[in-house]
Amino acid sequence: MTDTLRPADTVVAQAPEHGHAKLNRSIGVVGGTLLTLSCVTPASTLFVVVPDLFGSLGTATALTIAIGSLLCIAVAFCYSELGTLIPSAGGEYAIVSTLAGRLAGWLVFVLSLLVVMIVPPVIAMGTADYLAPVIHLDPSLAGAGVMLLATLAGLLDLRANAWITGVFLVLEVIAAAVVALLGFTHAVRGPSSLLSLQVADAHGGTDPVTAMLVVSGLAIALFVTQGFSTAVYLSEELENPRRNVARTVLATLAISTVIILVPVAAITLGASDLTELTGGDISTMVTAWSNSAVGTFVSLCVALAIINAGIVMVIQNSRVLFASARDKAWPSPVNTVFAKLGRFGSPWVATLAVGIPGAALCFVNLDTLYGVTGVSVTGMYLLVAVAALLSRRPHHKHTPAWRMPLWPAMPILLIAVLAYILTQQETEYLVWTGGITAAATIYWALYLRPRRDTRWLVSIPQD
Repeated sequence: MTDTLRPADTVVAQAPEHGHAKLNRSIGVVGGTLLTLSCVTPASTLFVVVPDLFGSLGTATALTIAIGSLLCIAVAFCYSELGTLIPSAGGEYAIVSTLAGRLAGWLVFVLSLLVVMIVPPVIAMGTADYLAPVIHLDPSLAGAGVMLLATLAGLLDLRANAWITGVFLVLEVIAAAVVALLGFTHAVRGPSSLLSLQVADAHGGTDPVTAMLVVSGLAIALFVTQGFSTAVYLSEELENPRRNVARTVLATLAISTVIILVPVAAITLGASDLTELTGGDISTMVTAWSNSAVGTFVSLCVALAIINAGIVMVIQNSRVLFASARDKAWPSPVNTVFAKLGRFGSPWVATLAVGIPGAALCFVNLDTLYGVTGVSVTGMYLLVAVAALLSRRPHHKHTPAWRMPLWPAMPILLIAVLAYILTQQETEYLVWTGGITAAATIYWALYLRPRRDTRWLVSIPQD
């Protein structure tokens, strides 16, 4: 983390080569929270990501998500302070570049780009399962279709998308509420089972869930509520960001945790046996608790939620790529193209650049996508926590911003826990993520660093 930016360096770059491209401040806390909640995609996360956790953690799934949510409180405090201190569409990379140096910021950018490119297709591939009551589709083809539809929607005005995603969000919250109600009213085991730490084995028997399995599962548990960081990416388009970024981050984390964790607890109590719980087929459970009509309704709500998630994630991801071009991360022709704004004020080329490859990723092995995402999210949070530890140095100490409680204990504890979680991940996923990070470091060393006066100049727009 050498080569740290001087204060004057952080506001050198404007738009690539041709003046400063600015996004419009058009949404308040409510619109920002709707967009951010939609990026967390509580229902689609519940129905697409959580079943895999049930498969490996069984009755320990709710506990693991609860621990992950507690860790995310510390992460949210870091994002709230840093996002109000440095409000930029670049999100994590603008923050870390400013506080911890250009190289650290570049590595965070690469990790965040991995996350924002992989998560949408991971969620989108779940669409086919929940459209099955109406039509049978290939998961990869359905996911690719959702990504392309989300890309088209991402080209529209942000305020219009806030209303679209708000309507879809209501439907997915209803679906999650129905699952929670049915699970609790058909409970076959008591609340103590949430701490029983058991999972079904391949032969229908019972295996214990060890503490190490829970720690390993925390990488995915962090991913479950990860989308609250979208508020930071939207900070250039939020009115009064110094106040509203923190409000949006914390409100989103609280709401999404409830929407996800309560149904997970209900499913754990309501599954007929441990084998059914470990199988994670939530749609089948819902139908068994009610009838096929209710099961179909919930499935269609989830399908809409996935489409909703795709729209918001494409919006978020395009802002990251737009900001990187504005900050001159690429050769001049690439910067100029990615920084273009369309008639609706959206970065249309950047939107296409993240949406179309996202459709292609729907044909990649899902387990690999999950593993790389978990490692990337954990590493990104780790570097953000490091930046939070540096956020009160003299130059930034008196800058108007929301300030977290229990500083510096909060980021120090977070750094230690996240570093330990990383050590417990599978070697394959660490190698994939590490290899990509190493390639990015070589690009930094050979192209960006020798051109430090003209490339990777992180700009912080004025309020």
